[in-house]
Amino acid sequence: MHIVVVGCGRVGSELAVTLETAGHSVSVVDKRPANFARLPAGFSGQLVEGYGFDRSTLITAGIERASALAAVTNGDNSNIVTARVARENFGIERVVARIYDPRRAAIFQRLGIPTVATVTWATDQVLRRLLPDDAHSEWLDATGAVALVELAIPSSLAGAKVSSLNEPGEWWLTTITRLGKARVTQGDLLLQEGDIGHFVVTVEGLDRLRERLSAGKGH
Repeated sequence: MHIVVVGCGRVGSELAVTLETAGHSVSVVDKRPANFARLPAGFSGQLVEGYGFDRSTLITAGIERASALAAVTNGDNSNIVTARVARENFGIERVVARIYDPRRAAIFQRLGIPTVATVTWATDQVLRRLLPDDAHSEWLDATGAVALVELAIPSSLAGAKVSSLNEPGEWWLTTITRLGKARVTQGDLLLQEGDIGHFVVTVEGLDRLRERLSAGKGH
């Protein structure tokens, strides 16, 4: 997967290194070339000087073959414009914008642009949105047998009941995050595209849960 990271500050540089370590190809865009010094000497991703909301800069960074984009500069406006250009002009579905003002973040979240507003957990939350097919463990019990994990609900399950995803004894969908708001699930709640699910799952059942989500309505 090719991912474009716009902004090479503390969060952007850490994010780029984490993505490359995970096996993804990465392009890093920043208007200040000096910021690339934050990256380690062994970083092999592409470095592009320019503004992330500039179409030619994004094309140079490989946006036309990218699967995701993270806009994590220090400017709220730049990040939002960059995310919108990536989604609306290049059709990138997985975009996330870093926003300092939580009130504005909530507004853009409701407009369908995933945002991250808290700096202390920004890198982790950006990764969750860029790589929604990966399970992210929130909690693991002391015996290592049961975990709480976050997984994206595939669009093929939109319209299905929450209860159809539960597997008693293996996993249970406990909470849904929708448009930036979390809610405790009820069995007759219908899933929507863009939902993030929080599952209590046995460690042994995690792979089967992934397979169940991948199968979608065809299961």
